[in-house]
Amino acid sequence: MTHQELRKSIRKEKIKARDSYTAEERAALSEKICKNILESSEYKSAKTIMIYKAVRGEASLSYLEANAFDKTLVYPLCISTEEMIALKPHGEDSWQPGYKNIPEPVRELSDLIDPKDIDLVICPCSVFDENHNRMGMGAGFYDRFLPKCVNATIVAAAFEAQKYDDIPVDPWDKPMDSVFTELKKY
Repeated sequence: MTHQELRKSIRKEKIKARDSYTAEERAALSEKICKNILESSEYKSAKTIMIYKAVRGEASLSYLEANAFDKTLVYPLCISTEEMIALKPHGEDSWQPGYKNIPEPVRELSDLIDPKDIDLVICPCSVFDENHNRMGMGAGFYDRFLPKCVNATIVAAAFEAQKYDDIPVDPWDKPMDSVFTELKKY
């Protein structure tokens, strides 16, 4: 099996594990992940935080959204098949289905945020390991965006079921500073 075939196989296995949760289990575990993030020094010291809207079984950050009273929350918008930007939506009516039907802010109803102004980025992932490596869905949006976030702490939110012993990494993969699960921070 080639390096890329192995990565694809691991991603598929861990997405299946993530998808095995019921909606109720996923919601309860996601809330625990969010509480771990909310209690962290990374979160407490951040002012501008980039988060995501969960799709396809990802850990949901809706509990964090509802409890981020003194934070500025920004979200990714895919503007091409390779590029992502960060936006702060003006309100609840500032959303539409975007790339692969992911809820994204409407550019005209949002403020563009310079990646240098982001203090914390919380990434979705399909797989992570204890060395803070993560794999997304394979399109590389975060791998290309994260190097622009020069002042940010970079973390991932995931379920314990998504943990893998040792992810085979590619040269462009950006390791996380931490990974938060329902049990702990890695």
